Amino acid sequence: MASRNYALLLMFFTFLTITSMAVYANNYFQHFDITWGEGRGKIVNNGELLTLSLDNYSGSGFQSKNQYLFGKIDMQLKLVPGNSAGTVTAYYLSSEGSSHDEIDFEFLGNLTGEPYTIHTNVYTQGKGEREQQFHLWFDPTADFHTFSVLWNPQTIVFSVDNTPIREFKNLGNLGVPFPKSQPMKLYSSIWNADQWATRGGLIKTDWSQAPFVASYRNFNANACTVSVNGSPGPCHTGKSDFGPWMSQNLDRNGEERLKWVQKNYMIYNYCTDTKRFPDGFPKECNA
Repeated sequence: MASRNYALLLMFFTFLTITSMAVYANNYFQHFDITWGEGRGKIVNNGELLTLSLDNYSGSGFQSKNQYLFGKIDMQLKLVPGNSAGTVTAYYLSSEGSSHDEIDFEFLGNLTGEPYTIHTNVYTQGKGEREQQFHLWFDPTADFHTFSVLWNPQTIVFSVDNTPIREFKNLGNLGVPFPKSQPMKLYSSIWNADQWATRGGLIKTDWSQAPFVASYRNFNANACTVSVNGSPGPCHTGKSDFGPWMSQNLDRNGEERLKWVQKNYMIYNYCTDTKRFPDGFPKECNA
């Protein structure tokens, strides 16, 4: 399996230059573009802080200047405080096109004092439908917390403050598609989704609480960047030339923490939804 994955990377060298990259970024001007929102997205504090806001006219969003093919991506977020019902803050990796790959965090707001819902999903070749949802063991609006994605040829791990909450393994040997060939950019946005986001759309956005603001700092990327224009220094395919993230899997402690989160804080798992899959669960659910 590993040899096939690295052979696939070699194919990309024929038309893409892949560069090993370690970014510990306090300068959002250098690494991100505000892409929409007419001034509602802002980079402040000399590039150390990025904020996105939503009001009854528009939300806002940003994307990374670089695109990545495997990596360990960390970002500290502080979510919308107070009554955030109806709002969604999305933070995700995605390629382009109808057959895109995507690795999603979405934060579904709620009434004051009630927990956020953390929605996760994995798309391969344009198909998702792999939702898992969680509550958290802390208030994500009171301070910054680190939300991470580890993505390598073996696995995808979603983590919060270094605690894994979800793993999606590469089970290509079972015929399960896995994101492994399409470079992705990092995106985030805040927008109004009160038709479905909170209690299935029963609770609507209270615009008297606007603007709704999400904040970002301390972006870290240990990754391989991909450029169609060519960039200095090819990133070799041997594991030793990448960081340890390229071959990282959950260790025993990580597996135990993952079980703890899923036992105590998971509120939805597509792999247990018999109404949705009356003829049997997807292959990865039984692996």
